[in-house]
Amino acid sequence: MLQTFDHIAVIGAGAWGTALALSCARAGRAVTLFEHDAANAAALAQRRESLFLPGVRLDDRVMLAGTLAEAARAQAILLVVPAQAVRTAATALAPLIAERTPVIVCAKGIERGTKKFMAEVVAECVTGAAPAILSGPSFATDVARGLPTAVTLAADEEKLARELTHAIGSASLRPYHSTDVRGVEIGGAAKNVLAIAAGVVAGRGLGASAMAALTTRGFAELVRFGKAYGARAETMMGLSGLGDLILTSSSPQSRNFSFGVSLGRGQKPGAIHGGLAEGVFTASVLVEMARECGVDMPISAAVDALLTEKKSVDAAIESLLTRPFKAEA
Repeated sequence: MLQTFDHIAVIGAGAWGTALALSCARAGRAVTLFEHDAANAAALAQRRESLFLPGVRLDDRVMLAGTLAEAARAQAILLVVPAQAVRTAATALAPLIAERTPVIVCAKGIERGTKKFMAEVVAECVTGAAPAILSGPSFATDVARGLPTAVTLAADEEKLARELTHAIGSASLRPYHSTDVRGVEIGGAAKNVLAIAAGVVAGRGLGASAMAALTTRGFAELVRFGKAYGARAETMMGLSGLGDLILTSSSPQSRNFSFGVSLGRGQKPGAIHGGLAEGVFTASVLVEMARECGVDMPISAAVDALLTEKKSVDAAIESLLTRPFKAEA
């Protein structure tokens, strides 16, 4: 018999956290939303609107928590903070939540320094928690508006993964469950870096043929990296792999793609603004991990070289175009 999770907390009221809170409320769950940032918390309390999702009113069924401890009483927690902030948030949650509470990470990245994936960070910080991952091709504005969206939710135990998909799923948000936690995490992290590369192609005006080549060869990199770290092939081909790569490599709604467009137009990485692009923080650790396990990821390496200003855009493009000819694999 499936366990029901009728009370869900969302930690983080950025665009994605607000959208997920709205979606869970539509699914009939009791939802508690906690925001650490004082200015955004004030906007939510006064106008029922997140500063990061303007024009979208928070459903009256979503309760605002004044403290993290209040939110931690929920039966399941959606942790919706940037990847590099997951450790801090998880550490703060650790003494507040009950044993075996599912903590579903909704960030897409790899922790710099430790080279740990998000579920590993949660397991390390919150002893006894049940880590899970939510990822896939989704834009916050689409989910907030109730537009049809499909994602993947992964947990080590299949029963828990199924229970959580039933808890957050609705007519508009369709989660598919999986036990390939690592594969789902890799797809979400790597696609952000590749989306920056796609943005560079668009910003430089290299054409649709180059974009198709970039996306296809980028996906080959993602698959090679996933295989080296134990991901399943079907996960790489699914929503959290290929699906997410297609979405974020083709739309200016993607912050990573938009960041790449600015790079392609000649802006310096440090001068580009416009929101959190997780790929900026993931590129270096992704390339380092690929090098350690002998995986060739030339597109990702080119993005890292651009971000660290070791290469110009033209030099990075040339490094890819002058690679030796070889069989497709």
